Amino acid sequence: MSNLVLTPTGRIRRKSRPNVDQFPGLGTFLNDIWSEDMSSVFRSNFNNGMTLPKVNIKESAENFEVHMAVPGFKKDNFNISIENEELLISAEIEENKEETNEEFTRKEFGYASFRRSFVLPDTVDGDKIKASYKDGILNVVLPKKEEAKPKPARTIKIS
Repeated sequence: MSNLVLTPTGRIRRKSRPNVDQFPGLGTFLNDIWSEDMSSVFRSNFNNGMTLPKVNIKESAENFEVHMAVPGFKKDNFNISIENEELLISAEIEENKEETNEEFTRKEFGYASFRRSFVLPDTVDGDKIKASYKDGILNVVLPKKEEAKPKPARTIKIS
């Protein structure tokens, strides 16, 4: 099981392991309510009406994988970068249509954008990050550094 969790603001953080004998504090209680019950209401980007894309993060022995649902975009619409140990994913799409004939002119336009950021764990090898986009899903593979990968069990002989 992964010890990383996605916060409502789109950041990856390590899961804390509270002492099971202690009652959660008020701050933990309010954070749980905010992140689980009300976050979808406040996650939308009020500038353009688009909600933040849903993200799944999967950890394996070799890497982390970020899967983001962003249908309707093209791979050229995305900007993926690393700044100050954060993975930044943003996209922008603009559409303009105009239809003119002798009786009327019809113009339609649309604009959508989003920006998500994820704090990278120290175990990620930032120089080997790769991304692909297919069928409305953006996949970002974050390989782990060699020293962070699990080592196979070995037997030590007693002399």
